[in-house]
Amino acid sequence: MNNTPEPVVPASGTHRSTRPEQCGPDPVSGVLKAMSPGVVDFLFRQLVAGEAAEDIQWQREGTVLSAQAPGAELARRLAETDLESLTPTELFHYVRAAQRLASWAESLRETAVGRYCTTPPGGGAG
Repeated sequence: MNNTPEPVVPASGTHRSTRPEQCGPDPVSGVLKAMSPGVVDFLFRQLVAGEAAEDIQWQREGTVLSAQAPGAELARRLAETDLESLTPTELFHYVRAAQRLASWAESLRETAVGRYCTTPPGGGAG
């Protein structure tokens, strides 16, 4: 006596999808897993208030990351940012700001290397 269930075979003539059946993670749960409780709370409050899901209030509170000049302040702000709480648009701006900061730091390094290579032995000029 075998109690294992037999596989269900569709009746002939019925349409069967050619997509594999859930072979990977559920795409919906992936999106929901990526949203922090703070983001979910914000989106719910925006929905209830009848406002857009985009958070634009923070733009009035100071310099936005996309306008922040590369330097120590931008590095501090990037280091203190909670990536889990960013919306996709904010995350995009975060990445662009980090790229600007890296380019700026690389130009500082190149300038220092150039200066080091042109300095005569002994470290003094003349």
